[in-house]
Amino acid sequence: MKKAEAMTAVVEGYEAWIRSIKERIQRARVKASMLVNSEQTLLYWDIGHEILEKQENEGWGSKVVERMSADLKAAFPDMKGWSRSSLMYMRQFAAAWKRNEIVQAPLGQLPWYHHLALLERLKSRGDRIAYAVLAIENGWSRDVMVHQIELGYADQHGTAITNFKNLMPPADSDMAEQTLKGEYDLGFLPATAKMKENKLRAMLVDKVAKFMIELGAGFSYVGKGLTINVGGDEFEIDLLFYHVVLHRYIVIELKTGKFHPKDLGQLGFYMTAVDRQVKSEIDGKTIGILLCKSRNDIVAEYSLADLDKPIGVSTYRLGLPPLEQLQVQLRKLLTERKKGGTK
Repeated sequence: MKKAEAMTAVVEGYEAWIRSIKERIQRARVKASMLVNSEQTLLYWDIGHEILEKQENEGWGSKVVERMSADLKAAFPDMKGWSRSSLMYMRQFAAAWKRNEIVQAPLGQLPWYHHLALLERLKSRGDRIAYAVLAIENGWSRDVMVHQIELGYADQHGTAITNFKNLMPPADSDMAEQTLKGEYDLGFLPATAKMKENKLRAMLVDKVAKFMIELGAGFSYVGKGLTINVGGDEFEIDLLFYHVVLHRYIVIELKTGKFHPKDLGQLGFYMTAVDRQVKSEIDGKTIGILLCKSRNDIVAEYSLADLDKPIGVSTYRLGLPPLEQLQVQLRKLLTERKKGGTK
């Protein structure tokens, strides 16, 4: 076949193909005025897969994506997502997953921009699936999911020091283990010198919505500073939650210093009080979380070994102190001014 005839065949093949793409986009738009997650995801996978096929099997070069982008923008001027980079993401998306995988949960339930974040931020297939599951379970927006990826959320879960396996049925202990994190990111709270525990509790309560995101799915906030009466004496629990999946109350005791074995006695006392005065017959025994600034893992393991109450010991990290925050913001402002050429 002569070169001119070959080029004509390619052009005709492209024209027929781009028409079919346009028709399918239009049908999808008619089927749902706004493409729902699964429809949109499948459409983008199909487009990405066909780009791959055209390039791999028919030898079409990268410029076909630029031409395709221009044609789709002209055909659908009111729709976003037809830039060259978007089409290349579709290609990458199709290369990363099989079609039957994105039909099924959790991938099929994620909005498109969540998929883009998974492709951009994570290299491992297993990590992408793990965060897709977490995003669905926790109802994360894209920005929250990206934040949790940056914090290593999946790596932190199941890394608290606990005695759950000794005191709970296997199914419950496994679930409870995955509920707790080894370290909680409280970066939304500023670090202050010699912070007292009641101050830390007050700040967490003030930002309880952000704290709930950090805790993860299933936690329901019951209250702060809950006063319980035992034998005529009053005691105040730092934070009390109910876990709707575990069907157990969770007492969180805050410590602004390093973990010490003596702290477990106070937490255990609060847990007994909740078991006897608050929980119902259908609830499992209360779980305790001792949230410390730091811990010695071996000391924590020894301390929990012979206890008869399910307790986990985790740590937390705070944000920058106010002065350092101001310095960071000032450096950022100066950098932006230099880039913009302002004085």
